[in-house]
Amino acid sequence: MAITVAEIQAPIAAEMELFEQKFKGQMKSDVMLLDQIMNYIVKRKGKQLRPMFVFLMAGVCGSITEATYRGASLIELLHTATLVHDDVVDESNYRRGFFSINALWKNKVAVLVGDYLLSRGLLLSVDNNDFDLLRIVSTAVRELSEGELLQLYKARRLDITEDIYYEIIRQKTASLIAACCAVGARSAGIAPEIVDKAHAFGEKVGIAFQIKDDLFDYGTAEVGKPLGIDIKEKKMTLPLIYALNKAGYLEKRRIINIIKNESGKPKKVNEVIEFVKNSGGIEYATKAMNHYVAQAQALLNDFPDSPYRSSLHKLVQYTIDRSK
Repeated sequence: MAITVAEIQAPIAAEMELFEQKFKGQMKSDVMLLDQIMNYIVKRKGKQLRPMFVFLMAGVCGSITEATYRGASLIELLHTATLVHDDVVDESNYRRGFFSINALWKNKVAVLVGDYLLSRGLLLSVDNNDFDLLRIVSTAVRELSEGELLQLYKARRLDITEDIYYEIIRQKTASLIAACCAVGARSAGIAPEIVDKAHAFGEKVGIAFQIKDDLFDYGTAEVGKPLGIDIKEKKMTLPLIYALNKAGYLEKRRIINIIKNESGKPKKVNEVIEFVKNSGGIEYATKAMNHYVAQAQALLNDFPDSPYRSSLHKLVQYTIDRSK
């Protein structure tokens, strides 16, 4: 039977409800336009996986404190700021099936909203002397930006090796989940070496999460993004990298030429998808994903048994079993 979000949230259901109230309060503004936009952002929130990682890891490490609520809010504020700015950069009109901020209120307003969210996060930490939490999250945001820029640079050349691919997804995706786990652990007031272990656990989960996202590009499930979108955007994902490494010179050159020059043609994108499937790229990436999941679960087992740990195990499984 599939794991549900409600099942994962069971040990922290009350805390998540209270967090939602606190987070709404932190999004308030005296400027009517800004308040309207903040309400829109709150209403279209997703499954809240990031706060769940924060609260469950705090529970695993001993105690959920006021700092845990602030840490979860800090991550949500800074992450939402990056998403708002990303939609401007990508000229995207939708996010999670809703209109993006820039689609409804134009780019200038969206950029300013992103700046506002960033400042709210910084002030939340500074006003409460949560400098250790701010350092963890700010480092993740820096790495996220570096990963995005490295991916953009490499997309022009299409010369990403597996090593570079893993560095990109470690920075771009895994750094934020790692920060969630480290913030949760640190908010519980435990020793730095345990915080490091929580961070390492989150990083393994984040890498598996991104590989799962890559696999969606070659599937048929409704996952919130069109089939082959990574190929159209010239993103070198693990299944594609593996397939290209296995291909002969002429076939490799043909596929790279399609990605470089014909990725706007659905028929050509389907050619690339079939090439990857026939080369064993899907199986290879799935095996890699499961390897990182096993490493994450092993790290988690070093922590004391508790309902929080059981839920974290389920949350890890949920991130790779998800259909979107």
